[in-house]
Amino acid sequence: MSMVKKYKKQEVDKRLLQDIFRIKNELAKIQDIIEISFEPSEIGLYELKIAEAKYFYLLREARHRGVSAR
Repeated sequence: MSMVKKYKKQEVDKRLLQDIFRIKNELAKIQDIIEISFEPSEIGLYELKIAEAKYFYLLREARHRGVSAR
């Protein structure tokens, strides 16, 4: 593997981890809002489903690439 490819993979992996943590925080915020809502709006539930889908997609991608936060 060339040095350029290795560098690019490291940069992509780093960005992937940043995105995972960002989406995880966004998902937690949305869950908190829905949890305390008397009647969650359809938009809120929709945003929750989108955030969950993004989060699980990124986790699968990290597993596929062999990326770990450790």
